[in-house]
Amino acid sequence: MTAAEPEPEADGADEGTSYSHGVGPWPGGRDAWPVGEEYDPELLERGDTRNVIDRYRYWRMEAIVADLDARRHPFHVAIENWQHDMNIGSIVRSANAFAADTVHIIGRRRWNKRGAMVTDRYQHLEYHPDVAGFAEWARAASLPIVAVDNVPGAVPIEAFAWPERCVLLFGQEGPGLSAEAQAAADVTVEITQFGSTRSLNASAAAAIAMHSWILAHAERPTGFRSTLPEA
Repeated sequence: MTAAEPEPEADGADEGTSYSHGVGPWPGGRDAWPVGEEYDPELLERGDTRNVIDRYRYWRMEAIVADLDARRHPFHVAIENWQHDMNIGSIVRSANAFAADTVHIIGRRRWNKRGAMVTDRYQHLEYHPDVAGFAEWARAASLPIVAVDNVPGAVPIEAFAWPERCVLLFGQEGPGLSAEAQAAADVTVEITQFGSTRSLNASAAAAIAMHSWILAHAERPTGFRSTLPEA
């Protein structure tokens, strides 16, 4: 379970704000404030209710983005945006959680940002008017396009060897990837399912695919027990 989160508009502390989702003013007052350009004086004084990890508490947004830029992973995420899809915000949020390089929106520039929970402020975004323009960008960047959809001929994600540099391409909830997007992809992978439903929610599928890349290429945490304790 995760703690409840503030509304997307609540990215800073306001007068009378509860700090149950963040931290209050820096203890000890101004004389005890930490020194460093990364810190935001307003947040130090009023508190930080943003949905950020402890490392970034009281940091300026620009400082957080700069720190993320130094350690982003070399995979990109692309989403077709032909309909009013509520999943795009959630996909952007997952891309931020897994430190994707950039999220590419193909089609309409306007999308519902509510599901992103303001993570779009920390995540690089690029827009492409159509699939052809996106595919041209990917070729110029030497990034293979890995489409994710459960279509005939797709490679099961468990059997796929993720390239370190690539762009994961997702379609809309319901129709999935357009025919043009499928044709532009270098390979299509599918998430193996074992129940009765035909498909997964688009944002859930995107998170699974991103984490599959993480398992293949990201640095693994160390120093943790890898088995259950003996009874």
